[in-house]
Amino acid sequence: MRIVLGVTGSIAAYKACELVRLFVRRGDDVHVVMTASAQRFVTPLTFQTLSRNPVGTDQFEAPVEWRPEHIAFAEADAVVVAPATANVIAKMANGLADDLLTATLLATRARVFVAPAMNDGMWANPATQSNLATLKGRGVTLIEPEEGELACGTSGKGRFADPETICRTVADGISQKHEQNACT
Repeated sequence: MRIVLGVTGSIAAYKACELVRLFVRRGDDVHVVMTASAQRFVTPLTFQTLSRNPVGTDQFEAPVEWRPEHIAFAEADAVVVAPATANVIAKMANGLADDLLTATLLATRARVFVAPAMNDGMWANPATQSNLATLKGRGVTLIEPEEGELACGTSGKGRFADPETICRTVADGISQKHEQNACT
């Protein structure tokens, strides 16, 4: 399966490394697209090494193939945004495409999965909940965040879901078209 993993600027970006490892272990062809903010938490080299593929970081970088990068990335079996910040969720809900990841999301016809990670106040904010409802109404699969200790020192809902849970949800969501091994 060709999976595009969109990594956004959350402290949980380091957990996306484990998610890449799980997808690769399943035999998936993983291509990572990182926002500029994500690159402040984890380097593209880390994801390149784990995925064994070049990492997309800049919408205006010379394309590896003849097609613009966001079109090349858009051709996937699934696009998974994990972690998804409130900012990127808002961009997705409003059709904004101001970087490589959001342009890819707007161009893709693949199944889209979103695994949010944020402060509990940001998660509970009516704007975030409205944006998530919009995305769900468009067929985006929400992988709910967990409750627990958050990086900001508080406790509540907003913690990045377990990478194995995300991997299983994606595998189950696209298994109707393809058969793959389980995530372990």
